[in-house]
Amino acid sequence: MSIRVRIAPSPTGTVHLGLARTALFNWAFARGSGGSFILRVEDTDKSRNSAESQAAIMDGLAWLGLDWDEGPDVGGPCGPYLQSERLASHLEAAERLLASGHVYRDFSTADELDAWRAEQEGAKQRRAYRGRDRDLAPEISAARAAAGEEFAVRFRIDEGQSTFTDMVRGTVTIPHAEIDDWVILRRSGGPGGGPTYNFVVVCDDLAMGISHVLRGEEHLVNTPKQLLLYEALDSAPPLFGHLPLMLGSGGKKLSKRDGHTSVGDYRDLGYPPEAVVNFLALQGWALDGEREVFSVAELQAAFDPRAVSKAGAVFDQDKFMWLAGEYIRAASVAELAQRCAPFVVAAGLTTADDLASRADWWRAVVAQEQERIRLYSEIPERVAYLFADDEAVPYAPKAEKNARRHESRLDTLAAFADFIASFGGAGGAGVAGAAGADGVGGAAVAGGADLPAPAELSDATKAWMAERELPFPAFGQPVRCALTGLPGGPDLFETMVLLGSQKTLARLAAAGARLSTD
Repeated sequence: MSIRVRIAPSPTGTVHLGLARTALFNWAFARGSGGSFILRVEDTDKSRNSAESQAAIMDGLAWLGLDWDEGPDVGGPCGPYLQSERLASHLEAAERLLASGHVYRDFSTADELDAWRAEQEGAKQRRAYRGRDRDLAPEISAARAAAGEEFAVRFRIDEGQSTFTDMVRGTVTIPHAEIDDWVILRRSGGPGGGPTYNFVVVCDDLAMGISHVLRGEEHLVNTPKQLLLYEALDSAPPLFGHLPLMLGSGGKKLSKRDGHTSVGDYRDLGYPPEAVVNFLALQGWALDGEREVFSVAELQAAFDPRAVSKAGAVFDQDKFMWLAGEYIRAASVAELAQRCAPFVVAAGLTTADDLASRADWWRAVVAQEQERIRLYSEIPERVAYLFADDEAVPYAPKAEKNARRHESRLDTLAAFADFIASFGGAGGAGVAGAAGADGVGGAAVAGGADLPAPAELSDATKAWMAERELPFPAFGQPVRCALTGLPGGPDLFETMVLLGSQKTLARLAAAGARLSTD
């Protein structure tokens, strides 16, 4: 059998994590078996559909790397792939079912249906609805319809039960006494008139040759209706598999109360798409019961719907964040720099053109932070000091407090500025003149030759400190405050090299003035 699976979202929102996981499992099944993955858009709810939502769904799936073989944008042999464009085939199928007697026109009014429901509630019992007109003679039914009387079309449910083998849940049996004579075409003339979900999904899956249907367990109640419809259409049904719910806090279905539930939210938060795929794959499935970090290729090769758990998967945000960090640390510096860049630009720190013009420098910045961030979005705050105005680097209160603890801070800043200026003849004089009220000297910063490598600069600085008998806190705290405005952070000597001699000297000079008063 050629494997043909589909994802069929309604364009009424974004890519919810549940939809994304369903799409992922279908995609992995298709890719691992050499089959086809189809995107069909169920856009028949005209009151809620939007082109923006359809674009957002397609963008979200594409961001995850879930490419489709057939769909609205790529075409295919079984189109159209917008459900709204398939109405003629749906109505033709309904006519065939009317002719065969598997469905009937129900002329019951809305008031009559409401009265029946109230009667059921009053009796405190659940009885499947059997339309009053199900045994109406076909010629009488047709005559009333021709006279303009409004009606819905219902599927005739006979006594018995439906039993099927679910790829996830095994044997499932549902008595027909629990199934209403369900509507395949809504009441004619009404605002919601037209085919219903359970009807058109079968028509479209048949037309597209869908072999397997993997979907959420909330659709389990629909399966007997659809199986009976396949039988009525004299067609073999696909194999069904119903995936467990994704559970949030308290074991309830994942909702917005549990935090972010949209793929777009996690993209905007700076999660690597590979981490999102890996995490979603763990929601009801496992590679080997041991490894939690695995590649997309491993997922494709190993995924089997029959290995999906029946139990609901509990959404673990801490594990999600951990996975994101694992993928960031495993990424190449070049790739990480590329993915972090938009977040730095969005934060207003610089422009994309600036980062492109300093690509080697930007990669060095990212490399310094790679072991410290878990999300791309964490990097702007951590590197903002590198893009700050040298004369007005924001000082964190703790950083400034640490710097001011040392009475020798101004002498230290001035002396270290001269030391930095001595490397490579940084403009010759570095900071000129004797230390004034600002402690660094008042003259303009000159030159700016590149500094030596961080390790060499560190060794030279430690020797310089030893000559002055200067403890590291008395040196490091004022200098770190001057250069970064932070109480802690990356290696100080790596930071100096990233800033370069000119910016380092400018910041030391500015700090002399800013830290001169108690």
